[in-house]
Amino acid sequence: MDIDEALERLRILAESDSILRDRLIETKNSDAPISDFCRTAASAGIPVDMMDLVFAGEEMYAAMRRSTNGGGENSPALKGEEDYYSMFIAGLERLKGQAR
Repeated sequence: MDIDEALERLRILAESDSILRDRLIETKNSDAPISDFCRTAASAGIPVDMMDLVFAGEEMYAAMRRSTNGGGENSPALKGEEDYYSMFIAGLERLKGQAR
């Protein structure tokens, strides 16, 4: 299973399991957030490889840079590197906010 498929399966599971969702969100406060995130995902039955997660985020950012004309003066400014982990956690936090 590739990283996108794993994260989609994890998102679907976290939508229906508030305890898992909270555990995943809590990893952002950890000293090793990505490692703890991957361990939590694996404990839920969805293995997420840490290097795949990091690499996918780097690839996404590189593709954004290429699509903005190489970052030249006519390119829109990129606000910073968004990684898959941060985007996934932000999505879970939005879900948690809607559940209230």
